[in-house]
Amino acid sequence: MMHASFRLAAIAVTTGLMIGGAQANEFEKPIKEFAKSNVTPWLSSPEVVEAIKAQNVTSASLTEADILKLDKQWRAETSASAKPLIQSVSGNKLSAFLVAKKKESGDLITELFVMDDKGLNVAVSDTTSDYWQGDEAKWQKTFLVGPDAIHISEVEKDESTQTYSSQVSLPVTDPANGKVIGAVTVGVNVENLPQ
Repeated sequence: MMHASFRLAAIAVTTGLMIGGAQANEFEKPIKEFAKSNVTPWLSSPEVVEAIKAQNVTSASLTEADILKLDKQWRAETSASAKPLIQSVSGNKLSAFLVAKKKESGDLITELFVMDDKGLNVAVSDTTSDYWQGDEAKWQKTFLVGPDAIHISEVEKDESTQTYSSQVSLPVTDPANGKVIGAVTVGVNVENLPQ
């Protein structure tokens, strides 16, 4: 079987296009297998579940205007020297847990972030470009769909790392009752997926 980077190069040369939606199908099965084997097992851990449940309580009263204001603040902080909102998320215990999971993967996981029941970041391994994911497929096609949902994004080239990656997103459920309480997104370097 051809190594992922050779397959990507062959697709790019043959089509003359950037790696995109149609080519993502080639990686769907290995990405799903990776998620099932390497992500699902820790989604029901107390670190993940308790952090999401706690944030769901604190964010319960947020209006749409509040969420948009927080998202705007996060976006501004990504290029600012003071980052109180970003640091409140990236400095929490669950973020440290996600950073450890990313390190354990070697070069397979490019990023991880956990979202609450409104699509707001609960924890991040790396700073995301925005705070609110609730308007994006990664949250809408997992949290809103149900416990068995999975969403895989198109394969895209990361210009900063010169690698091809996709995002796999899954709902997070409360093991006590099976209710969906949040979601997780994992960036996967498809060139390093086991074949």
